[in-house]
Amino acid sequence: MMTSGATSIGSRFNGIAFTGCPFAAPRPAPHAAEQGHGHAHAHAGAGSRRREVVVKGTRVKTVDIHAHCAVPAAMALVKHPLEAPGLLMTDVDTRLAAMDAQGIDVEALSINPFWYRAERDVAAELIRLQNETLAEYCAEQPERFVGFATAALQHPDLAAEQVEHAVRQLGFRGVGVGGSVAGLELADPKFHPFWAKCEELGVLVFLHPLGTRELEPSGRLGGSGLLTNTIGNPLETTLALSHLIFEGTLDRFPGLKICAAHGGGFLPSYANRSDAVIRTFPNRVGPLPKKKPTAYLRDGQLFFDTIVFTPEALCHLIAETGASQIMIGTDYPFPWTSTEIDLVLNTPGLSDDERIAILGGTAAKLLGL
Repeated sequence: MMTSGATSIGSRFNGIAFTGCPFAAPRPAPHAAEQGHGHAHAHAGAGSRRREVVVKGTRVKTVDIHAHCAVPAAMALVKHPLEAPGLLMTDVDTRLAAMDAQGIDVEALSINPFWYRAERDVAAELIRLQNETLAEYCAEQPERFVGFATAALQHPDLAAEQVEHAVRQLGFRGVGVGGSVAGLELADPKFHPFWAKCEELGVLVFLHPLGTRELEPSGRLGGSGLLTNTIGNPLETTLALSHLIFEGTLDRFPGLKICAAHGGGFLPSYANRSDAVIRTFPNRVGPLPKKKPTAYLRDGQLFFDTIVFTPEALCHLIAETGASQIMIGTDYPFPWTSTEIDLVLNTPGLSDDERIAILGGTAAKLLGL
């Protein structure tokens, strides 16, 4: 409920809903930045304490590349249930409070695809409603929110048109995709028109997995541990990226820029095996990609968020990809992490410039902020 005198976006604009969760916004924790790498602090703002991140004496504009939302009216077109109907937000007060406490200045909002099996006419209306709603929402507070457009990849020519409209008419600076499309890999030639349009427009593509659903009937992801998410999500990202490399999609569209969620899944942790398979089984891999698979992790086409949980894991990701390919992601509102700001500030071995890039500089450049 809004306090007296405050303005609620939700009170004027009810078409969007955040998939909320009832956890307190984390308080900034002590971090290595206070020991010479930089510092972060909070100051009193209007109705909340907003943490300001400062590195090398410079106020850093922090950008969260991985944050979720939903448009209920679009979901209703295909009778898709709300993931957590008791947790939906009708205004942004809770989200802004969490962002302020964590030190997040800008959230890049994305919607996990649920429409990849919809017929063409329905998909066209769903995406129109979804993109227009999200664009209008972000325009209400452009200093805090930027959106990833959505597209009906199951109809690639339509998806290409939707991306062009979203960028040229609605002002989007990126587009979100799932890790597969109704059982098809993103590297399938069917999707070349979509990738060509993304390359032409120079937009950042945010790749978020939908889970390895082909394994679910076998029961191997059943049992305890929520393995469909814990393992299934990063596994699908690993598969998607591997196919994009080995099937030549990244070679065909060298201007593509793709940010893979959850640190790129398992690929960066074991990418050297992808190099080794070419040496070990050269007659069974082809056609060979133009470069070693590990090279694609560093060449400016693939980017990764920081959702890897520990400084040790982030150090390893950076060692495999380079700090220039990393951006902070929180997975808000799902409480997988406490605060990615402190993860970056506490990770040893980074220069001040590298911290600034990871915290927001790289994302701001890719999204044109």
